[in-house]
Amino acid sequence: MFLCFTLGESHWSVITPWGVGGGMPAIDATTVSKQYGTEIALDRVDLTVEEGETFGFLGPNGAGKSTFINTLLDFVTPTEGSVEIFGHDCQQQGVAARKRVGVLPEGYSVFERLTGRQHVEYAMRSKDVEADPIEVLDRVGIREDADRKASDYSKGMAQRLVLGMALVGEPDLLILDEPSTGLDPNGAAEMRQILREENERGATIFFSSHILEQVEAVCDRVGILQDGELVAVDTIEGLRASIGGGTKLVITVDGLRNGTLESIRSVEGVETAVASEDSADGDATVEVTCTNDAKMDVVVELHSAGVDVVNFRTEEASLEDMFIEYTGSGR
Repeated sequence: MFLCFTLGESHWSVITPWGVGGGMPAIDATTVSKQYGTEIALDRVDLTVEEGETFGFLGPNGAGKSTFINTLLDFVTPTEGSVEIFGHDCQQQGVAARKRVGVLPEGYSVFERLTGRQHVEYAMRSKDVEADPIEVLDRVGIREDADRKASDYSKGMAQRLVLGMALVGEPDLLILDEPSTGLDPNGAAEMRQILREENERGATIFFSSHILEQVEAVCDRVGILQDGELVAVDTIEGLRASIGGGTKLVITVDGLRNGTLESIRSVEGVETAVASEDSADGDATVEVTCTNDAKMDVVVELHSAGVDVVNFRTEEASLEDMFIEYTGSGR
């Protein structure tokens, strides 16, 4: 799918920048539900993203993230509830709602016969703005490939190109669905820097990602969606506090025995406990997220179970740890 960068009732658009700072929420969703037959994709989602913040939208596969994003773009009509962008109803006032928005969609395809430069020029014409296409391509790291056909681009280069098209016109809201897809670590770091720069100029950033370290690095707040329900919305520190301080113990033991993890999980204040073995020397590593008060209880429990503790250290719980706690799943 390629999202067309043209004006009109049947297309979303990203056009002339508006001033920010009016105090109106960038995104305001009220009891948004979406049902497909008997399947509930979204379940009474209430979410407000304030103007000027960077917001990370998380959830396991199938949680409903793409459905929610599609309601913002008017590709999906909610069964119940409503969602607004800068005060404009996304379904009733779709053109006005999308007027200030730049989008990097998941599952797009570029125009194979157009060069990178021609893609950016097309975006400029669609938005009725003036810009230097080479400067845009330079910013996203593909200046040297400006005159190559997009059909010759790698997945990562195509991702950079569509990000550049979304940035044309300095939109007030960027909606990015898995923006680092296809990017190597250097490319992902460059993408994060661009997001910081866009936020510094006043843009609101709303993005979905499976790469939790990237969300943790740039987001002011995060929301976690599980089975269509928004189960948490908070800052990273707020989420950490909500799971009892979010202490993470990394314990090296002389080996695992049957029932060791179950014994740890039975300790009051323990949220999660996972283990991995080091085949080189027979030691094992146990990672435990727990309340601060439970740290020594975990070590005592290991000793009582006949497990020798070789070493242990304490870390703050990462966003990945908290994500697992809220969803009961991995990435």
